[in-house]
Amino acid sequence: MDIYLVGGAVRDELLGIPVKDRDWVVVGAAPGQMLTQGYRQVGADFPVFLHPDSNEEYALARTERKQGHGYHGFVVHSAPDVTLEEDLQRRDLTINAMARDADGQLVDPFNGRQDLAARQLRHVSPAFAEDPLRILRTARFAARFAPLGFRVAEETTTLMGQMVSEGEVDHLVPERVWQEMQRALQEQAPAVFFEVLHSCGALAVLMPELDASRLAEALDALRCVCAHDTATDVRLAAMLSPLSTDVASQRAKAMKAPNECQDLVRLTTTAAERFATNSAGAGFGAEDLLQLLELADAWRKPERFSRLLVVLRCAQASHLHPTLAALEQAAVDTAQVNAQDLMAQGHKGKTLGQAIRLERLRRIQTLLASSQEAP
Repeated sequence: MDIYLVGGAVRDELLGIPVKDRDWVVVGAAPGQMLTQGYRQVGADFPVFLHPDSNEEYALARTERKQGHGYHGFVVHSAPDVTLEEDLQRRDLTINAMARDADGQLVDPFNGRQDLAARQLRHVSPAFAEDPLRILRTARFAARFAPLGFRVAEETTTLMGQMVSEGEVDHLVPERVWQEMQRALQEQAPAVFFEVLHSCGALAVLMPELDASRLAEALDALRCVCAHDTATDVRLAAMLSPLSTDVASQRAKAMKAPNECQDLVRLTTTAAERFATNSAGAGFGAEDLLQLLELADAWRKPERFSRLLVVLRCAQASHLHPTLAALEQAAVDTAQVNAQDLMAQGHKGKTLGQAIRLERLRRIQTLLASSQEAP
C-alpha cells in the first residue's frame, strides 16, 4: 500500500503557513490490513483510521456518488483499486486536492499549485455541485486567505449560483450552517465569507433579513469589531446589529447559535433600539443610562457589558459615541455603590434595593453634570 500526505497540510506548506493538522490517504489497502498494523478504525460511514502512535487520521482512498439532495445521500466506495487521483477528484477546491508521496514529491493532477500562485479558489470538478456545504466551505476559505489575495474563481462563483438556483442550499440543516459560519467568523477576514455568499445568492437563502442595504451596514460593523475583539458572540452580534430585536433574535435562534451568542444579539439590538428612540427625542438622561446598565446587568456581568460596548461603538453612529463613553463611565461609578454602607444606614430588604438604585442614579446624575460643566 502507498501512503500520501493530502489536503490542507500540503496547501499550507506550499503557502509557507505553519501546518497544524496532517491528513493521510492510503491507496491499495483494505480495512483488515490497517487493523493488522495497529490502526484503530473510527466512524461507521467512512474508512478512516487513527495511527497507533501519532493518532493522525489515515483514510482509505475512496470515491463518492451522490444520491438525493443536500449533503446527505452519498454512496461511498472504498477499495484497494481506488486510485489517488480518483480520491483527490472528489475534493472541493484544487488547492485542497494536492498530495505528497513518501519521497516528498508533489502529486497535483488538478493544478492546485498553479491556482495557489494565481490566488484562485477553484472547484476541482463538476462534482462540487453535489454538496451544497462546499459553498460555505469555499466562502470560509475565501475569508481565511483573503489577506493573501485569494479570490473565488469566476466559474466557481457561477457554479455556486447555479446550485443556489436549483435549491441545493435549501437542504442544509441549521447545525451544519452554524458550524461553518462559526468557523468563518473566526477567520482573518470574516466579512469576506458573507460577501462570497451574497455574490452567489446563498446569503439570501441563509440570512434573508440582510438585504443589500442592511448587509453593507452589517459588514461595516463586522469589520470594525474584528479590530477590537475576537469573540464569536461579538462578531455575530455585529452582523445582526442592523436588524430589529425580534428579527435578529429569531435569526440567531433559527441558525442554532449558542446561548451566549443569542444573548448578546438580543442585548445589542435592544440597546440599539433604545439609542434610536432616545437620539430622536430629548437625548439620554441619568435614568436612561441607568436603565441601559440594568438591561445589560452590567454589575454582575462586566465582561459581557464590555463586549456589548464593542459592538455598539461599531454599530452606532459616531455622534452617539460620547453617550457610550458616558455609559461606560457610569458603569464604573455605579459599581462602587456599597450595599454594606447602605445597610449600615438602616436599609434592608426591599428598601435596600431601592436605596442601591437611588444611589446609582445619583452618581450618574453627578457624572452627567460634571461632563456638562467641562470645557
